[in-house]
Amino acid sequence: MGIIYSKVRLANPYYPGQEEIDVEALVDTGATHLCIPEHIALQLKLTTLKEREVVTADGQHKLVKYAGPIQVSTLGRDCFVGALLMGDQVLLGAIPLEDMDLVVLPREQRLTVNPDAPNIPMAYAK
Repeated sequence: MGIIYSKVRLANPYYPGQEEIDVEALVDTGATHLCIPEHIALQLKLTTLKEREVVTADGQHKLVKYAGPIQVSTLGRDCFVGALLMGDQVLLGAIPLEDMDLVVLPREQRLTVNPDAPNIPMAYAK
């Protein structure tokens, strides 16, 4: 499977008149959260809520800022999540992917809506 990117729009729901930011996000089903660079959090005027300990791919433990809420929109769907402030690019992890009911098509190297729920996101509440 190759590297998959998707265009996403990021916004701060507390400032609806503020300009939204369009970015190319790395889609990573092995990551849990949305991760954004700190400069994007500043642009969106996100509130830092607390710190979280994260374990990176190389096994290092780090304390990073956790900010939000942030609205993530792509492919006609959106969700509201917190974001880890780290890295130099936007990373779209499993929580926002699940919340928007998006699936990865590895062969086509793209993100798409769940074909079982093409009109609105579906979730399991069992």
